Amino acid sequence: MSTIIGPITAEELLAMPDDGMDRELIHGELRETPMTYRGQSHSLLTSRISYFLNLWLINHPTMRGAILDSDVAVRLCRDPETAVGIDVAFFTEEVLKMTPPGQFLTEGPPVLAVEVMSPSDTLSGVADKVQLYLEYGVAVVWVVNPRFQTLTVHRPDSTSRSFDLPDDLEGGSELPGFRVPMTDVFKLIVGGRSV
Repeated sequence: MSTIIGPITAEELLAMPDDGMDRELIHGELRETPMTYRGQSHSLLTSRISYFLNLWLINHPTMRGAILDSDVAVRLCRDPETAVGIDVAFFTEEVLKMTPPGQFLTEGPPVLAVEVMSPSDTLSGVADKVQLYLEYGVAVVWVVNPRFQTLTVHRPDSTSRSFDLPDDLEGGSELPGFRVPMTDVFKLIVGGRSV
């Protein structure tokens, strides 16, 4: 069940208590849902994707920016106020410089937003989030489905492409030179064994 309250500011959102609710600010309206606990596969996938993106960034020094993860808080827009949490994101140096030191919210859209689906996610809810990201200037969105071991890439021109285990995931023009086998993305090791 979702509660919608509005309009509020991102600062009011951040001042709310930590009371077991997930909150996002969409077009000035607060959206609340019961907190989703991320399980082992979700955490391992976000960690693995962050790892491969960081390797790519280290090996491409002309790409200046940072990989942020752990449901990073992002203000996509100020008018109307839109603030969300993103599982993994790549921000350019220019966008990172727009965020004042010590501010909790990263100001501005990332180049890449990665959403790893949780069991409680719905297809329509994920599609809405993808559309929101693209509407506010995210260049490319990856949706990772742990259950089916797929990754779908979405772009603003309404094109999408799905990658599965036999494929190599490529970064396209947004992440030039990024390439990793999908088997490596989903090769999750727990206690010395694949899961």
